[in-house]
Amino acid sequence: MREVDGRERHYDVDYNFLLTADSLVLQEARPMHMLIVPETSDSMMVYRGEPLVVAQIEIIPEDSLDSVWVKVARDQMTQGWVHESTLLQSVVPDDPISQGIHLFSDSHVIAALALCFMALIGGILRSGKRIVKHGKEKPLPLVHIHDIASPYPMLLCLAFASATVLYTTIQIFMPELWAHFYYNPTLNPFGLPTMLSLFLGLSWLIVILFIASLDDIRRCLPATEAILYTLSLLAVLGALYLLFSFATMYFLGYFLLMVYMAVAVGRYWRCHRAHFRCRRCDAPLHTRGRCPKCGAD
Repeated sequence: MREVDGRERHYDVDYNFLLTADSLVLQEARPMHMLIVPETSDSMMVYRGEPLVVAQIEIIPEDSLDSVWVKVARDQMTQGWVHESTLLQSVVPDDPISQGIHLFSDSHVIAALALCFMALIGGILRSGKRIVKHGKEKPLPLVHIHDIASPYPMLLCLAFASATVLYTTIQIFMPELWAHFYYNPTLNPFGLPTMLSLFLGLSWLIVILFIASLDDIRRCLPATEAILYTLSLLAVLGALYLLFSFATMYFLGYFLLMVYMAVAVGRYWRCHRAHFRCRRCDAPLHTRGRCPKCGAD
């Protein structure tokens, strides 16, 4: 982190960007203190997807629009000056983690709404569709409601909700911390400020729980039911993101998260936890009786 003109910069000379705007105009001549844009100054264009490297940062106090000018270069022949504000609106750090954050920030609401729409469609289809197995009718499985005898989908939802609350908290109350992470990303949760360490730790936990959930879904359900359950689980995660991100903006997310944790854990413990296992196929069973997987008593 470097301080220029009394403001902190999360990038410096030799930092690499990737242009995301359709085009960017660069001024060839170096901006002067008494003449911001020389009359004889030529300009050049760079286009979407082209890499840019920061060559120089200059302060022009007389510029009322933006006192910080940045010289960037695509190659030896193509380099020029642009306002810092214009540059940062047009580029993304040339790092896959930063690019992933940028993509998610642009489309996360649409993606979450799409998942919720999938959940609505699935709920409508599910309302009239029930499974008849071993002479007994039952509804299709759904996390928290007609859940499988595995704790991993429930734990995945709890970890995802917690990460959403933490992510929104960092963005609202610690924007400089998030900006520093955006320009200097890492997947290592150690050696970072506490809030970022917790967020990265939860992110890794979500990946592990998602893999464990897929494995248990495969073992507990037939193929068709497993696909429907997985899609409904993704839809629930999308709904949780929308709910907790908006709730945290209005300081309700923290209380709502505690209530959600208590309800989710309590319901799993009472209604879905595997107290027994089938002696024939070793399938987890919530109650004694007929095994839903192999039909044995």
